Amino acid sequence: MGGTRVIQPTNSREMEQCQSQAAGIGRLRPAQSEQNNPASPSGGINSLLQDGLSFTLLDSYEDRVVQPFPRSPKLQRKAAEQKGAQPSQEQLSRHMEELQAEQSKTEAHIKSLKKRQADLSRSTEFMKQRVQESFEKMHRILEQDEQVVLDSLELDLRRTRTQLDHILKTWDSYRDQVTKSIGNIQRVLRKMDSGEEDEKGPTEIVSPKKPSVNEKEVRLNEDRFERLLKSLFSISKNLKAYLQRKTLLLDSSPIVIDRQTCHNQITVTSEGWGISFSASPSLGPEHTLQFDKVCCALGTAPITQGQSYWEVDVRCCSAWAVGVAYASLERKGRDKGAKLGRNRNSWCVELRNKNLSAWHNDRNVACHSVGQTPPGKVGVWVNYDKGQLMFYDADTMVVLQKFSAALTPVFDRAHHQFTEPLYPAVRFLKPTDNQMWPNHLEVCCFNLP
Repeated sequence: MGGTRVIQPTNSREMEQCQSQAAGIGRLRPAQSEQNNPASPSGGINSLLQDGLSFTLLDSYEDRVVQPFPRSPKLQRKAAEQKGAQPSQEQLSRHMEELQAEQSKTEAHIKSLKKRQADLSRSTEFMKQRVQESFEKMHRILEQDEQVVLDSLELDLRRTRTQLDHILKTWDSYRDQVTKSIGNIQRVLRKMDSGEEDEKGPTEIVSPKKPSVNEKEVRLNEDRFERLLKSLFSISKNLKAYLQRKTLLLDSSPIVIDRQTCHNQITVTSEGWGISFSASPSLGPEHTLQFDKVCCALGTAPITQGQSYWEVDVRCCSAWAVGVAYASLERKGRDKGAKLGRNRNSWCVELRNKNLSAWHNDRNVACHSVGQTPPGKVGVWVNYDKGQLMFYDADTMVVLQKFSAALTPVFDRAHHQFTEPLYPAVRFLKPTDNQMWPNHLEVCCFNLP
């Protein structure tokens, strides 16, 4: 048999091992098996062993590598590294070229980042300079107006002083006349006591002088001064509100009403900013996202991160709700699950019967800081990452309501974090019976430069 090793099983255990090995040999060398025993190809390993035939074990192929497919260069390099083989000069040169190209790309990227860093500093300095120039311009305007107001007060003071000086001179002249008249009378009395005659004749009698009516009107214009103070207070208050609103407007985002969500009695303007309530429902197929019973509508773009601010003009609506909602807010039926603020999926402020209140999770608090007049515009600010939601009177920037973890006892929230994308939401409530104008809500469009 040449260099082939022959195994003769001597016991049952070796027989079992031979049987398992023969199964593999039958697959590897079917031709050889047929040559050794062409008469009985299916006799099995037992018949082969009984006939004294030999077979070759798999370990005879230890020096032969079976590779059905050629390896890729990457796998070849990996196999060489695993075996500890030294890579060839060609492989090393190619790898060095790859590393040099990667080094050039990395250096170019670092250079680009450093340039961006320098540009960022220059851009920030330029922005700060522009901001300082804007505030300096406002300071100059305020200083000029302050000087104008102070000059007007000084002019009023000089005018009043001139009038008072004229009146004072008149009274000084009258006082001199009275003093002179008193002296003449005293002189006449002394001569009468001594029996002498007065050579100067009768003494002139000075009639009493009364203050004129115009004299009481000579004073500083205090009414004008009070109006000035009220005007400055209003300007200061409005300026503070406007500056606060300016900061919020930096986070403003365009809001467009999603027509697919609108109740069939809601009409949307062409640009998608305004909605009106119609007494007659529109005809057409009902959409799966549409509110079928609650007169509500949602915005198109969801809020998923960062900060966002928008305003809704509510002056032409007597009963409304403005807020935010998850997409999971129910759309069908009149249950609380489909009404803003009556579930865990929505938040709102609403005006009903001239009473303003904030709602969430079917709980509400009154908005006491509004005063007697309801807001004309409602501002909505969302900090999605921090789970904060605030409603403003956009004209005065008075906070109507703030939703956060601090309001846990009121709204039954252990952790006030948003778990789904938020959508702007509006709702028409039942109007008063004596309302003569149509209900209309308008999302404000900010034309910021």
